[in-house]
Amino acid sequence: MYLLWLRVALVLYGASCIAILPDAIASGTRWRRVVLPACVSAGFFHLVALVEMLSLAHHLVPNTLHEMDTLLALLLAGAFLLVFWRYHAASIGVFLLPLIFLLLLLPAAGPDRSPLAVPWIRSGWIFVHIALLLAAYTALILSLLSGLLYLIQERRLKTKRVHGLFRHLPPLETIDQIATRALVIGFPCMTLGLLAGALIAQESVGASYFLDPKVLLSIVMWALYVWMLAVRRHSGLRGKRAVYLSTLVFLVAVTVWVANQFSTVHRFVMP
Repeated sequence: MYLLWLRVALVLYGASCIAILPDAIASGTRWRRVVLPACVSAGFFHLVALVEMLSLAHHLVPNTLHEMDTLLALLLAGAFLLVFWRYHAASIGVFLLPLIFLLLLLPAAGPDRSPLAVPWIRSGWIFVHIALLLAAYTALILSLLSGLLYLIQERRLKTKRVHGLFRHLPPLETIDQIATRALVIGFPCMTLGLLAGALIAQESVGASYFLDPKVLLSIVMWALYVWMLAVRRHSGLRGKRAVYLSTLVFLVAVTVWVANQFSTVHRFVMP
């Protein structure tokens, strides 16, 4: 049954993707009356589908690629609605909504037949580890996309373009606030998520987990995150350099995700 709810959510996200274009890129704010209800409804069906998906699998921890994608997409949808409500910045949806739609395509196509088989998958710590790290990835994505909007708006202002694409972008200060607050929220999520993972690894593998390539890359990712926050805070970094920093940390985060294939701590046996 969860596939039905997931497909309903996918259709509604698709409608939001289409309706957001005239609202955020050109003109016609009346389309906002379509975007917000469609996205809220999609988020509701999305949440119901995720809960039912995990319930049918008899666990609370996402442990398949489809479940991970579904949870990440839900967090991104929540981030979009929060930004929409707090800043009235519909423009970020031009990038976020298609990403959410793409993340749900595979989960909505059918069940994942390759769950992970690990003895501690039902542990509460693994749920904290996965949920908080996905929240940190959500914050990184939001910050990166906000940085791209900042560059677009900055260029429009320099060239004094009044009409054309992206004519209704928020002020530069608002866009920078979104990017900065996303990073500030994402940092404790990443820190606590990595600490929870360290506790799990210490208990199941021992001190040797520090030599694991994924763990080493995770430490590098966290250190870059700290550096990026410090640079933005003390130098007021904005524009291209801020986007470059966010992109660097995001690429390292993607590398950490890919490092699962080379990790002994995260290499799980399939049933």
